[in-house]
Amino acid sequence: MRKTLFAALCALTATTLPAQAGDKVVLMLNWYVYGEHAPFYYGKDKGLYEAEGIDLEIQEGRGSAVTTQAVAAKTVTFGYVDVPTMIKAAVKGAPVISPGVLLQVNPMSAMGFAEKNITKAEDIKGKTVAMTPGDSMSQIWPLFLKKAGLKESDFRVVSGDAQTKLNAVINGQADLLLGYVMDQSMKIKDATGKSVTPIRFSDYGVNMVSSGIIANKDTLKDNPDLVKRFMAATTKAVEGAEKAPREAVGAILKANPKAGQEATLLEGFELTTPLYRTAETKNMRPFRVSDANMADSVTMLVEYGGVDASAKKDPKAFYTRDFLPADPAATSGSSQ
Repeated sequence: MRKTLFAALCALTATTLPAQAGDKVVLMLNWYVYGEHAPFYYGKDKGLYEAEGIDLEIQEGRGSAVTTQAVAAKTVTFGYVDVPTMIKAAVKGAPVISPGVLLQVNPMSAMGFAEKNITKAEDIKGKTVAMTPGDSMSQIWPLFLKKAGLKESDFRVVSGDAQTKLNAVINGQADLLLGYVMDQSMKIKDATGKSVTPIRFSDYGVNMVSSGIIANKDTLKDNPDLVKRFMAATTKAVEGAEKAPREAVGAILKANPKAGQEATLLEGFELTTPLYRTAETKNMRPFRVSDANMADSVTMLVEYGGVDASAKKDPKAFYTRDFLPADPAATSGSSQ
């Protein structure tokens, strides 16, 4: 009788006590939600973070620089930002590092309405380009011009913030703007219903890493297990979203019904996934950026992005692969 009563009490306790909560983790994005962010919402919706003992909160950002500051100040646990922006902050002393670079092919582009038939660099001659002075794209623009054989005198420029650039193209005040292939192009399409053609910087030999996860160096030192679990879940989330893009976009809209239109969110995400890997990393799991890619990126930032030359002495100071899950395809060579 006593055994029966004890068993009943144990069963009752198991069903009434709350499950042990996972580690609270805040991930701050680089910007308002758009298609590129689908894997994080997919991972949360599918319980991938929960399975790693993580209670994940995803917060929208207001620019990579702001998110980097939040991670440096330990206001949030992780950030998803433009890694070159993080590198600039790190060179100036911010205690931040990337445990995983997701976009290894750069999405920077000059883009305009497809109906204008501006499809290659040569077509920019005689046109008006909208750009934001001082942002990452305007800083790399001179390198693109050099690679493409263009001069500043070949086109006109109108300047403004991010929204002004969009409005300039939408209202016909500019033929093109500088933007990300999966971001601004989708905003223009949402606003006008018209397709956009990008002229990608990477097609002209201008390539450096883009978005990735960042963390405070103290987090890596004091809580390495949390970082490993977070990167394991996020790696699975990216892989799952790649295989089920419509589900991934559905997870965005489930969490943020006003995040955008399903069709353009899906198109934006599908434009993002080819940026995950270079020829060096094409058979590897996400986030395994190569040493060569990072070294080239730092060199470009020094030569064109205003970063102090000291950054070139040790590019490995800005990233690590030590917290990523195992990858049978990864080699032990110097580039990996």
